[in-house]
Amino acid sequence: MSALTFREKIGYGLGDGASNIIWQTIMLFMAFFYTDIYGLSAYHMGIMFLVVRVLDAFFDVWIGFLADHTLTRHGQFRPYLLWFALPFGVIGSLTFYTPEFGETGKLVYAYISYTALSLLYTLVNVPYCALINNLSQNPAERVSMQSYRFAFAALGGVLVSLVALPLTKVLGGGNLQHGYFYAMLLMGGLSTLMFYLCFAMTRERYIRPVDRSQKFSSVFSELRYLAEDANWRKLFTLNVVNLTAGILKTGGAMYFVTYYLQRPELVSVVLTLILAAKFFGSMLTPLVAKRIERLRAYKLAMSLQALIMIGLFFVPSQQAVAICALIGIIHLINSMATPLQWSLLSDIIDHVERQAGKSFSGLVFSTNIFAIKVGIAIGGALMGWILTFGGYTGGATLQSESAVLCIRLIFTAIPALLLLSLILILRNYRHHPVAAEHAPASPQPTVSALADAQGEIK
Repeated sequence: MSALTFREKIGYGLGDGASNIIWQTIMLFMAFFYTDIYGLSAYHMGIMFLVVRVLDAFFDVWIGFLADHTLTRHGQFRPYLLWFALPFGVIGSLTFYTPEFGETGKLVYAYISYTALSLLYTLVNVPYCALINNLSQNPAERVSMQSYRFAFAALGGVLVSLVALPLTKVLGGGNLQHGYFYAMLLMGGLSTLMFYLCFAMTRERYIRPVDRSQKFSSVFSELRYLAEDANWRKLFTLNVVNLTAGILKTGGAMYFVTYYLQRPELVSVVLTLILAAKFFGSMLTPLVAKRIERLRAYKLAMSLQALIMIGLFFVPSQQAVAICALIGIIHLINSMATPLQWSLLSDIIDHVERQAGKSFSGLVFSTNIFAIKVGIAIGGALMGWILTFGGYTGGATLQSESAVLCIRLIFTAIPALLLLSLILILRNYRHHPVAAEHAPASPQPTVSALADAQGEIK
């Protein structure tokens, strides 16, 4: 079993950097863009987030199944980066375009563009996530790769927070609607380039047998097989709840800084702090994994993070420095835990594939991305509805006391309670033997050998 090179880890990390140039824009700015720049009501935004994400979540499962049954001369999962990186970058910019339509026309355009972006994100991100099990069978290397992945994801987000917002003002010439579109044109181009580099710098060493004769209807039988694994069910549920919390605490940052701290000039600073904390936290993950068992470390991180977030609710708005420090600590802890969570998925894949004797990487990761998008849909809708309940008025200089209270709850206490519930979800989680303990004496067939034997997909 050959060890991964530093170049390959960098290459793998670039893939999530590419995803997060668009993804972090969605997480950080999308709700604010739609309510305060594009001109949607918070209510309509919440409905759209829910409808589009749920629709897209079902598409995830189909793409995961398709990727598991794909084989080309370029590999099993890598080709999707080659095929869909450019369309993803283009639609990423068009989603932030504000057309000169009436209210109904703008709502229709928002639904179409946001849906297209979500579907293209699935076409690149599901195979990218599944790629890790074809790069290495060593659990320690997988944790290391996940740390590189989330570190580059944070760097992509830092780039967005540092560059995108200033670019919206510079390129828009005072028109923020134009500014967001032009800034995202540049971000989309960079995302495409990074995906191509990820494709070029990685190589799939281990590929399970691929049965391309199966019909897509058999995805249901494979889903039933997967659902029998108790650990998979727990992580599926965990991702729904975790991302509901994540969209609240991340998407609520701009509202919190703008209307609770009343320091809109600090938005870029806080967003950069969040993403910088994610970078350093991700790079610390391998050190944590060496000292504390992965599942225990994850539970400790969720508990500590939730307690700090509850404390943040009570910090007066005048204490901007203390608030910024706590926000940084929260996201540092969270990002140390995230690669651990994703490494558990690789363990599940190893266990299921050993039993089934065929590839399940795409389906395992796609169903968990399904769960993530359901969580984002719930979180986005919940945020819009809570803002509406509090009387939030998009674009207003000042908000009512009830609206500010709801913003504080969205950013702190509500996601904190959701994070604490993750510990209950992981009760009775059973560790399967790790991949290294059951690795074959010789490497599995490489993609070239399998492609020669089975023929290439055209």
